[in-house]
Amino acid sequence: MTAAGDRQSRPGDDRRVRVERVVTSGTFSLDGETFDVDNNVWLVGDDEEVLVVDAAHDASAITAAVAGRRVTAVVCTHGHDDHIGAAVEVAETAGALVLLHPAEQELWETVHPGRKPDGELSDGALLTVAGIEVQVIHTPGHSWGSCSLYAPFLDAVFTGDTLFHGGPGATGRSYSDRPTIEASLRNRLLTLPGDTVVHTGHGQDTTIAAERPNVPGA
Repeated sequence: MTAAGDRQSRPGDDRRVRVERVVTSGTFSLDGETFDVDNNVWLVGDDEEVLVVDAAHDASAITAAVAGRRVTAVVCTHGHDDHIGAAVEVAETAGALVLLHPAEQELWETVHPGRKPDGELSDGALLTVAGIEVQVIHTPGHSWGSCSLYAPFLDAVFTGDTLFHGGPGATGRSYSDRPTIEASLRNRLLTLPGDTVVHTGHGQDTTIAAERPNVPGA
């Protein structure tokens, strides 16, 4: 586990709402193959409460980064095992709910059989943390229920595995489709302001403007 300690807040604001990154390491398995991966786990909030995005691999590292703050929810951008593996433990330790789009239920059950998510993500839903709103954007393609989380106050969007530095997330495996992810990007994410920071599920940040040339038809 590597703690990157990234923080972002809007200059001149005194609410100290920020983004923090924790990088955890483990494996991703699908369609009979397994790969070693590093995942970005995102904490959005302030000194009092946080929203956890994609609790991957290492529950103890994530809980340590939460550092006793109230967890408003553990949100899973999609149901691949490397994004949900620690979600239940983190949520139960914090007394929080796990939220996931219902189209991800089959993937979820391969990791957490017999334990359903606590609530459903839906397109347009608003989550609140530390006095700001985070909007759920359904962005299918990498998987059918993949969602992104847009935080206008922070000029940031959390895209899971839908959009990376360099373009669209992977397709070609079960539950995925290339034309669908490209349509999600064109119609849902690339319409956001160009200076919106893209916090990805793996690897480095980018911006909406930087990725527009990397999406066919954008």
